[in-house]
Amino acid sequence: MNKSELIDHIAKQADISKAASGRALEALIGAVRQQLKKGNEVTLVGFGTFAVGKRAARTGRNPRTGAAIKIKAAKVPKFRPGKALKDAIN
Repeated sequence: MNKSELIDHIAKQADISKAASGRALEALIGAVRQQLKKGNEVTLVGFGTFAVGKRAARTGRNPRTGAAIKIKAAKVPKFRPGKALKDAIN
């Protein structure tokens, strides 16, 4: 399912226009992005938790030349599914 299919699904399930469901989805994504950028977690009970993880600096290899390269430390978004989501899948 891609973003436009998700917007269509939200519009049908909530009985709202596609434009309104698109704005709602964008607002949700924007809110999650904003909170993660601040370093906060976003927990949706029954669905899961979005959080920021830290990846340490490390040494990697250039696959073409085999030369060692330094990879900088980075912050990465992470998602931990909630129990209800896990139960719905299994």
